[in-house]
Amino acid sequence: MSHRQSLDTICIQGGWQPQNGEPRVLPIYQSTTFKYETSEQMGRLFDLEENGYFYTRLANPTNDAVAEKICKLEGGAAAMLTSSGQAANMYAVLNICSAGDHIVSAATIYGGTSNLFTVTLKRFGIQCTLVDPDAPAEELDKAFQDNTKAVFGETIANPALVVLDLEKFSGLAHSHGVPFIVDNTFATPINCRPIEWGADIVTHSTTKYMDGHAMAVGGCIVDSGNFDWEAHRDKFPGLTTPDDSYHGVVYTEKFGKGAYITKATAQLMRDMGSIQSPQNAFLLNVGLETLHLRVPRHCDNALKVARYLKSRDDVAWVNYPGLEGDKYYDLARKYMPDGTCGVISFGLKGGRKAAAVFMDKLKLAAIVTHVADARTSVLHPASHTHRQLSDEQLREAGVDPAMIRLSVGIEGVEDIIGDIEQALA
Repeated sequence: MSHRQSLDTICIQGGWQPQNGEPRVLPIYQSTTFKYETSEQMGRLFDLEENGYFYTRLANPTNDAVAEKICKLEGGAAAMLTSSGQAANMYAVLNICSAGDHIVSAATIYGGTSNLFTVTLKRFGIQCTLVDPDAPAEELDKAFQDNTKAVFGETIANPALVVLDLEKFSGLAHSHGVPFIVDNTFATPINCRPIEWGADIVTHSTTKYMDGHAMAVGGCIVDSGNFDWEAHRDKFPGLTTPDDSYHGVVYTEKFGKGAYITKATAQLMRDMGSIQSPQNAFLLNVGLETLHLRVPRHCDNALKVARYLKSRDDVAWVNYPGLEGDKYYDLARKYMPDGTCGVISFGLKGGRKAAAVFMDKLKLAAIVTHVADARTSVLHPASHTHRQLSDEQLREAGVDPAMIRLSVGIEGVEDIIGDIEQALA
């Protein structure tokens, strides 16, 4: 039995294995095209009869090396990079859904993803039912329809910090013969590997912790290779019947465990083109090399900050799943025993107005439309990322109108707490 490498080692050396005389550092293949000696060889690539590269919109060696690293970190069978986390979630669903289909999603997911599912995909003829992730399985089961094709959720919801009961949701999905898709952006595979808990497909906004430095927008889709598409072939004809746009290829027959990702590349990336640039993939890889070092520091700092906020009389409430007494503490301990993430949500007793005053007084932490990088940052979701939602809609999404989202960085924690203290004074 071969030795399974640690996540630490995969972060540093996974994906790119240089041969004799090749560069130790992953090269940037900054080229749109690739040369071949014969027309016949190029034709075989277009027919999916041969592996290789011919146009970066479909695939690029730099991107593939980084996708392979993330695939190994998640314990998957195949993976692909996308231009953003939004593109990853869109492709993950569109790869198996068409007009007339339906998906079930946790209501507490990131506002941008919720809008994608309930507004944009609705225009494509795909319906979405949002459900309370904390509802019992019997209640959630009622959301499924004959045309349901997938279940979606986030390991740790952004920004509500709801921890998803992965086993409950995977059990529901599989009982209805559909895959379970999990956005694992906040937890990262360092703290949680959803595939080990029944997830079939894992997505990431690599813009966040994986990049870690707010330098490169990107996304990733990882397929576990575990979902049996053929066993439910009538539900997923795009994978199990001939694709007329590729000479009648049947993806499940030809590519086995690589069927889902091959289809996403050959169809969706070909037609929609949301490819990650090789330059951004290179920067992402640099970030991944320290992911196993940064994530524990984020979690350690965040726990100390959460405890500090909890101790203050002017703080009305604190949500952090790693904090003792938190509503999701037990679920977090089950699925993420080594830590959750570096993001805290809290509210001040003065409400929205107090939140604005507090944020404006911060000096070390910056007000930015971003989260989960090395620098401490802050955001008021109701005024920024979720601005389009009413107070009622905010609460349905698990977002208190007074909520402050604090993304705790990897600076000295005493400096972070000092900044919060002076801003609250």
